[in-house]
Amino acid sequence: MNDKKTCNPSIKCSVDTCAYHSGAQNCCSLNSIKVGCCDCAPTKCEGTECASFKLGAK
Repeated sequence: MNDKKTCNPSIKCSVDTCAYHSGAQNCCSLNSIKVGCCDCAPTKCEGTECASFKLGAK
């Protein structure tokens, strides 16, 4: 099986534990992502998250 993922250069990502992370290219292999909130009214970056994240093998 080929584990090589395509790279979507419009979505930059450095989270290499995500199943959608595209290796050394540091981008996401999804066509789009969903951004979610950890807070009901975030005022800092820490209050948001990539809701498309899926834990994958590193």
